[in-house]
Amino acid sequence: MAFARTCSVTLVGVEGVVVEVQADLEPGVAAFTLVGLPDKSLTESRDRVRAAVVNSGAAWPQKKLTVGLSPASVPKSGSGFDLAVAAAVLGAAERIDPRVLADIVMIGELGLDGRVRPVRGVLPAVLAAADAGYEQVVVPECAAAEASLVPGVSVLGVRCLRQLIAILADEPVPDEEPDEQGRPDPLLAGLRMPGTGAATGMQSIGAAHHDHGHDLADVVGQTSARTAVEVAAAGGHHLFLEGPPGAGKTMLAERLPAILPRLGRQESLEVTAVHSVAGLLPPGKPLIDAAPYCAPHHSATMQALVGGGPGIARPGAVSLSHRGVLFLDETPEFSSRALDALRQPLEAGHVVIARSAGVVRFPAKFLMVLAANPCPCGRFSQRDDLCECPPSVIRRYQARLSGPLLDRVDLRVEVDRVTRTELTASGARGESTATVTDRVRAARERAAGRLAGTPWCTNSEVPGRELRSRWHALPGAMDEAERSLERGVLTARGLDRVLRVAWTVADLVGHDRPDATDVALALQLRTGVPRGVPMAIGAPT
Repeated sequence: MAFARTCSVTLVGVEGVVVEVQADLEPGVAAFTLVGLPDKSLTESRDRVRAAVVNSGAAWPQKKLTVGLSPASVPKSGSGFDLAVAAAVLGAAERIDPRVLADIVMIGELGLDGRVRPVRGVLPAVLAAADAGYEQVVVPECAAAEASLVPGVSVLGVRCLRQLIAILADEPVPDEEPDEQGRPDPLLAGLRMPGTGAATGMQSIGAAHHDHGHDLADVVGQTSARTAVEVAAAGGHHLFLEGPPGAGKTMLAERLPAILPRLGRQESLEVTAVHSVAGLLPPGKPLIDAAPYCAPHHSATMQALVGGGPGIARPGAVSLSHRGVLFLDETPEFSSRALDALRQPLEAGHVVIARSAGVVRFPAKFLMVLAANPCPCGRFSQRDDLCECPPSVIRRYQARLSGPLLDRVDLRVEVDRVTRTELTASGARGESTATVTDRVRAARERAAGRLAGTPWCTNSEVPGRELRSRWHALPGAMDEAERSLERGVLTARGLDRVLRVAWTVADLVGHDRPDATDVALALQLRTGVPRGVPMAIGAPT
């Protein structure tokens, strides 16, 4: 029977669909037909596969060849089908036993010389194969570590098509000549998507790598802002830092990922899957276990922030910072359309992008940090008169951040200008990253114990109705916040967010329930209006 089949995976967002690759040989004029809604890069696989098979020492069948991708109604894209197409063709030509191929999933691109090149999205593809019940996967050798993250799947990493043919045909495996030492591996080029490098600002960086040489103790003064950063990390609350240039807003945001807890196993797989699809996995590190940090430039478009773009929808900055920190420096300089597009992922924790070819869903549960100057010149302040901007210009500049977006931000802090005394003082420095990290970890553990048995892990995720009905503050603690609601200072959503922040403050200081002081500090962090409470959290009692 001149027929063989094997399997591969096509990606829709970060979700995979197992595709059966069928090859059929019939007598007739030699031709190669590929059917099943392939895209341009997949259609070109006909020439790549033919050259790779011939250069691997196998004979190309001189018959009418039809390769079908099933289900035919699902659009297929990418070059990751090359390996499966080549194996199916060789199976139909009886170079490989077709029965061996039926239960194997193959993912990889073929070079003209037969080398197997890596492709993006190996981890979500193998996850989809495991969910479909497949237990054997063939991937490029340099992506084998990434594929091995999925439990219960036997992973075979191959460097060339010759090796795969020999293994499947139970023949001696040929040795490949090693690459010259000191030269970059050209195969790793397939793991990087053009236009997403560090120079573009769209490359997310793991906290452990990004925090090299950075410590919270380097931040001079800024007690209120340091407290806000700690509360944001402990409860997963969004943060808005407003202050003059050079006050330390960027320094604080850069040090925030390092005080976030390490990612759990499931969270690491989610983050790694997104970065694998985007082509941003660092070489030699298949699993991302630290909170990512993404800081796009203020010229980024709406598609760059939330995802999309022409052709296949790609993950944006909100998805690259999933389970991590999204830092928007110079926030008023972003387009209002791009900023307002953040409202839905802030509430839902994911992004849904609708295209004519289908709907793509990307995870987007991130901690957002906004940083802005008080005016175009950056010197506007209530304490001095250094600003030269007209009041109308200041109002127009500050109005670039819409009310609905700011209402979703739990913490708003004014970062004061650093004084000469603070900058030149030789006394004790502020608390280090390690000290704050321990306190944040303890607060998260306390919140996780309280929320055990619920779908939420942090205080920022708990709906307001649940907080009001199941977890109550001490009697009378919310009186001032409720009066702020009556005066119109807070919205109903704002009152819920004050209660969430109060629970985070209580977790940090070791209280079983928020008291009036905890709520007052939460109100001060929410509204920016002083409430006469100390801003330093300090060690829990």
